[in-house]
Parts: sequence; structure tokens; C-alpha cells
Amino acid sequence: MTLPFGVNIDIRDTVWNRDVMKEYGLGPNGGILTTLKDWDPRSNITADHLLDGLLTADFTYASCRSRYQFAGYRKESSHKPSPYLIAKLRKQEALQKRCGPGTAAYKEAVRRLDSGEGVVDDGCRYLVYISYRGLGNRILAITSSFLYAVLTERVLLVDGGKDAADLFCEPFPGTTWLLPRPGWFSSSPLRRLKGYLGGSKESLGNMLQSDAVTVSAGGNVSWSAPRPPPYLYLHLSGGYGFHDKLFFCGAHQRLLGEVPWLFMWTDNYVVPGLFLTPPFTGELEAMFPEKDAVFYHLGRYLFHPTNAVWHAVTRYYRSNLSSAAQRVGVQIRVFQKKQPPQVVLEQVLSCVRGEKLLPETTAANGTSSHAVLVTSLSSWYYERIRDEFGGRVAGGVHQPSHEGRQRWRDAAHDMRALSEMYLLSMCDVLVTSGYSTFGYVAQGLAGLRPWVMARAPMWADDWREGLDPREPPCRRAASVEPCFHSPSAYDCAAGRDVDLDKVTPYVRRCVDVKCGIKLVNESSSQW
Repeated sequence: MTLPFGVNIDIRDTVWNRDVMKEYGLGPNGGILTTLKDWDPRSNITADHLLDGLLTADFTYASCRSRYQFAGYRKESSHKPSPYLIAKLRKQEALQKRCGPGTAAYKEAVRRLDSGEGVVDDGCRYLVYISYRGLGNRILAITSSFLYAVLTERVLLVDGGKDAADLFCEPFPGTTWLLPRPGWFSSSPLRRLKGYLGGSKESLGNMLQSDAVTVSAGGNVSWSAPRPPPYLYLHLSGGYGFHDKLFFCGAHQRLLGEVPWLFMWTDNYVVPGLFLTPPFTGELEAMFPEKDAVFYHLGRYLFHPTNAVWHAVTRYYRSNLSSAAQRVGVQIRVFQKKQPPQVVLEQVLSCVRGEKLLPETTAANGTSSHAVLVTSLSSWYYERIRDEFGGRVAGGVHQPSHEGRQRWRDAAHDMRALSEMYLLSMCDVLVTSGYSTFGYVAQGLAGLRPWVMARAPMWADDWREGLDPREPPCRRAASVEPCFHSPSAYDCAAGRDVDLDKVTPYVRRCVDVKCGIKLVNESSSQW
């Protein structure tokens, strides 16, 4: 007897038979047979599962159920990936498999990196993303890193921390995107990833200020040494300096192209900045004819919750949200501890009422067909919103968890956070908090333009800083794209700062971050 999977696999480790029985209306034996069928990589995967070619069919259905099931929880979208984007993704998958961990090419590349040897022209170059900050920041930063890797034909490796494998399935068939960590006593640069900072001697900014780079009279840049360094650190976090921001200059991109290993540290969604970088503009415009769908496509391509996370998502959705005709997601994030909760609550309620997102009065049958999902670190807001609307919405008001505070590098906390991002993305309407990357991820996955509640900058001492009481409680985002909080305004060719939202029709200021920029669609099509 020939089976399409190893006989040492216990399907109960990844598939919950009770859920399969409920999902398909089956008995115990029917659930088991359906589960076995799911393990066949040739079964159950249709064009709808593949998101119009965005995904590949090279994974088994049950090994990562979210990969092919998530689309079924959203209404069909008119926003399709371009054939050019699909071709670039297939090319990247082949590169990841040819040069990724476990291959002879990767072993040789690491050896040359550790020994400090020069470049070898085998077509294998690498971009290592250094994990940084909370889960929302990391998801946006990984997306940015991946797109940069595609543009520069580099293998993406994610230094994702201890919980990366608990959160996401592998996105590339036949390989891993997780960086293998060197041993404790290794002197490899890969061992010191968390030690790099903006002023590190290996950083692009520092090298541009030293004699490592030569600038000609015509403005061309080149390495002063006979060969480029074996690796270089890119410091692109929120507080990066002028010379680090020269990453977005075309001349410096040509310089970086000669370096076999790049280590990127960022907590930003730098994608709009890549669109403004001359060497990449044409490629990006071809990949994304709809400029406001970059994260919508790449997020659905890259991020697939593991079966454990997906089980929590789908179980909660079926129990609390599935029967509602209209699901309203409210994401509340408070950055300044001194901001009075009542002020935040009034802002939420004013937004919901002003935009008529929930009924003000009880319908003829006593309730409306809405359900409300509240995500917040505090249960206080949920309880007040439940008291306000609970009797008017048939689907009820729900909050999956209330952690009290954000916990970085806590696997269980991150798994719950990821679950709630995906639950929000299954809503039909979103109200989010300004500056919040948690909300950006949810809106991007959902393909929804949220109503955004204003917040003072995260670094502000006073929660009222930059807020105008005359402004409405919330404003509609111009697109579903996340905001790039700290772009470079420097025009490298002109040698001066420019107004970024006047450079191209598809870059605009964010409604929540005054200095931030985001991608919009030139045709202003509505999602």
C-alpha cells in the first residue's frame, strides 16, 4: 500500500477531528476519512485556495490549514495579483530552495562569511532580517525585507526569535526561511545580530561617513578597498540618522548590490520608501499595478498561522462571529499610560456613532444582525462597549483576550495576538488606533480601509500632543496599506529634502502619522 505521507505521522498533532466533523457535518469516521484525505497534497486544493496563483500548491493541505482556508473567511476580492508578481514569487521560491539553509551553496556562503573571504559569483546572496519589537512591527518589517529581497534577488532569512516557528508556517516550499543559529562559541557575524546598532562600524551609515566609501566628483560611490565587505548592517529603525537613510538612494543601492550578506534591522513598513527608490520604481510598478494592494498580496503570501494558532482563530470565529451578517472590529491601543480611559472610550463611541457603524436604536425584532469584536490589552473598554451595544446587536460584543500589557518575545502572548489580528481581518468594518502596527496588519490582511482614531505620537510625553479637539474622532484611511512612520524626505538626485506626497501620485501622507507616508491607488478605486 502506497501512502502520500509517512506512516510515522500522527494526524492528531495537526488536525482536530472534532472541528473537521463540525465543519463538514460528519460523524467520527467521516471526519477521520476527510482528515486522511487532507493529508494528500494532490487533494482539496483548488484555484480559489491558491488566491489566483499567489500561492503554490506544493504544500499539503493539512500541514498548514490556514494557507488554503483563510480566503474562505473573506468575501471574494476584485484585487488580483499581477502575472508579473506571480512570476517573481515563483522565481524567489526557486532561489530560496537553491541557496537556502541545508544546501551546499548556503554552507559555502556561511563559511566565506565567517572567514571574511571575498564574493563568489554563484548567484547566492542573502538578506537577514533581525527580529525587533512587537509582533505587528515584525510582520510589517518582514514584509518589507521580503520585498527588498525579491527586488535585489537575495535569499531572505528571518532571525525570528524563539516563537517564529510557533506562529507561522514556512512560506517557501522545500526549504526554510528561518536563520539557523550558529553555536554558542561561534565567532560568526550571524552570532552577533542583536549587537548591531545605528553607530556600528559595520553599518551603511557609518561606512558612508568613513573612508570605506569613495565618492567621485560626479557623485558616484564605490568601495575604497579592492573588494566590498563580506557583510553590511542596515539600520532602518524609527530613529535612524541621515546617512542610514541614504539606503533609499539609487547610487547606494548599486553599492549594496556588491555585498554578499546584508543584515537589516527595522521596525518599519519601508515599502513606500522602496517605491521612491529609483532602481526599484519600474519593477514595483510592474509587480503592483494597484499600488495600494502591496501588503494585501504579500501578507497573504507570506504569513500563514500554524495549525495551533489557526485552530484558535477558527474556533472563536465559529463560536462568536460566524452567524452575524455584519462584523465590526474595534481595535483599541493606548500608548500613553496617562491618557484617561474615559477619553478613549468616548472617542470610540463617537466614531462608531458618527460613521453609523452600529445601530443607535433597537430594530423591530429587538436586535440588529451585527456582531462586535473588541481587541485591547484592557477589558475595561470591552465591558463599556458591551454595556452600550450588547442589547442591540444579535451577534453580541466579544473580546478574545485581555493581556493587560504587551509582552515581547512571549510565545503564548504572540500566538494570542496573531489570532486576534486574523479575527479582526475577518470583520467587514474596522475601527483602529492611529500608530498601531497591530491595526495595520489586520486592515492589510482584510483589504479594508479602516476608520482610524487619532493618537499622540508613541514617543510623546503628553497624550494630547498633536491632537486637535476640533478634529473628528476618527478619519477614513486613504488606502488599506500600512503607514511608513519615518521615511526619508531626502531626494538624492536633487541633494535636498522634498515634500514626499508631491513626488508621485501614489504616495500620500497618513491620516494618523503626520510625517508618515503610505501607498494609495492612482485610480482611487474603493475597496
